[in-house]
Amino acid sequence: MSDSRAVAGSSAAQVVVVGSSNMDMVSHSRRLPAPGETLMGEAFVMAPGGKGANQAVAAARLGASVSFVSRVGTRAHGRELLAALAEEGVDARGVQQDETALPGIAVIMVASEGGENSIVYVPGSNAQLVPADVQAAAPLLQAARVVVAQLEVPVPAIRCAFELARAAGVSTILNAAPALAEGAELLPLCDWLVLNETEAAQFTGLAAGGVAEAGAAAQALLARGPRQVLVTLGAPGALLADASGLQQLPARAVKAVDTVGAGDTFVGGLATGLAEGMSPVEAVRLGQAAAAIAVSRSGVQSAMPRRSELQP
Repeated sequence: MSDSRAVAGSSAAQVVVVGSSNMDMVSHSRRLPAPGETLMGEAFVMAPGGKGANQAVAAARLGASVSFVSRVGTRAHGRELLAALAEEGVDARGVQQDETALPGIAVIMVASEGGENSIVYVPGSNAQLVPADVQAAAPLLQAARVVVAQLEVPVPAIRCAFELARAAGVSTILNAAPALAEGAELLPLCDWLVLNETEAAQFTGLAAGGVAEAGAAAQALLARGPRQVLVTLGAPGALLADASGLQQLPARAVKAVDTVGAGDTFVGGLATGLAEGMSPVEAVRLGQAAAAIAVSRSGVQSAMPRRSELQP
């Protein structure tokens, strides 16, 4: 098993993403099937994914220097996942390659009418990321401007990453997806907590249903430790809660073709903006602009825009 524990020097990354890497197996049909129903599909695609890798690619395409910290099983598909990161210019020095494990797999169904999706995620080697793997990448984390994580890898590994980042004065972003209860222990270590309205309701136990309900959840979460809470609402935009209050940031109007990966594109844009020194609102706007382009295309990483495609 290849399991290097040293991260050598070279230039520091602006954004370090600690998270998952999956092979996505995506089927397209006119609509999503009902329980027990079999539908004839329109297309099938197998492509690199995983919330961590997606966010790393999104940030890299928007111009950030990005490093990735993860554990990737190479028994099947893993080398393809690493090659895809390299092609996008993502530094994989912080990735532990595990020859005994399978990588993560996501089985995704996408409706061609409206772009809605349904996902089953099997974590594979992502579930084996441990604090020692993260500690091996400490030089990358401590030299970054922003460290990003999601909940597709174990909480102890994320806690280690955020503690290293906070000690070095590096900003932290937690995309609390999926909404796992154990993720709540990370909230005091978050400069930014980013989640959608359903996840916000799951974390707080409050009702979901609209902007007012999402605002109440955002303020409840803010009281639990994060410096900023951002609840994404889809077409209505996003709600940003911080010490100054609550504000709604409208989304760009766009015809959605495929919403898979939209949230990851948004987080990658947010991280890029913050790493560049943008204000919170400017960084959110960058994420929204990138996500608006991504949902207008089919695919996940392949749909993520380059910085040159964003309108000034």
